[in-house]
Amino acid sequence: MKIAIIGKGNVGQALAGGLSKAGHEIRFGTKEPKEPVKEAAEWAEVIILAVPWTVHKDVANALGTAVDGKAVVDVSNILTSSFELALGFTTSGAEELQKLLPKSHIVKAFNTVFAQNMKTGRLGGERLAAFVACDDDGSKKAVQKLAEDIGFEAVDAGTLKSARYLEPMGMINITLGYGLKMGTGIGLRLVKGE
Repeated sequence: MKIAIIGKGNVGQALAGGLSKAGHEIRFGTKEPKEPVKEAAEWAEVIILAVPWTVHKDVANALGTAVDGKAVVDVSNILTSSFELALGFTTSGAEELQKLLPKSHIVKAFNTVFAQNMKTGRLGGERLAAFVACDDDGSKKAVQKLAEDIGFEAVDAGTLKSARYLEPMGMINITLGYGLKMGTGIGLRLVKGE
């Protein structure tokens, strides 16, 4: 699959590594003139936004109609500068992004995983969960497949409204890792009984 990753930080690089290893084609879109955001999105079948949520509006403006009808994966955590949850329970960053890109299919995924674990979807010998929420079934299934290709256990988390709960899950991961000093060598997994 052709995947555009908007943003080249730790998250973008880690997802690119995992997806490349699985055989997917990757193109970055950045602020750099040689890697235009819109051009990368036009080329891609799936677009991953690996940027802070505070720049979603700017990125949406740069993408324009290049993402119409395509899956756009929001991996951001919706934090204030003091690492508090900025939105919650009546909307989510992903739902607000859907308003900015109304003809795309926003998918919330990968925000509950530290960047260092995104390359393999594993921690130690355990597969981590990649919770995937979207209103469009085809887009959700495509992103679940990408998560599985990396090595995650993809979990259908329902409609995009579930991003209201996934974003606080990302926050608890950050709180455990940084606030309570457990470090980034931790992750979330869904355990099912028989």
